Amino acid sequence: MDGLDEQILEILKKNSRTSFVEIAEEVNLSEAAIRRRIQNLLNEGTIKRFTIDQTTRKLSSALVLVVVKPGTATSTISGKIRAIQTVQKVYEITGEYEIGVILGASTTDGIRSTIEEIRTLDGVEDTCTSIILRDLD
Repeated sequence: MDGLDEQILEILKKNSRTSFVEIAEEVNLSEAAIRRRIQNLLNEGTIKRFTIDQTTRKLSSALVLVVVKPGTATSTISGKIRAIQTVQKVYEITGEYEIGVILGASTTDGIRSTIEEIRTLDGVEDTCTSIILRDLD
């Protein structure tokens, strides 16, 4: 990934519906080059999905910290967690916990079931969860 890919990602973060033509004009490349670069970002997993941000609907959110069992690759567990539908973001971190996860669901029951799903993953030793009360963005 180079500086142009980073520019493309920033444009898509602001508006994932930005057309290839508009992106091409903004970064001074051809539409075909943009199409190829975005496909490469999808293929390598840098772009995982295009989402809708529903600011009119309140979501329940939580921060889940995960301890990985000794001998288990942190990246393996991170990949399994990323595949869970209500997971918004996964971080590999340092300290007492190896993984930090941000969850978002329409109900606290949705949060609870996702936490249970994470806890049952083979290789997860322990979790610590905090419900997010307020987003300051």
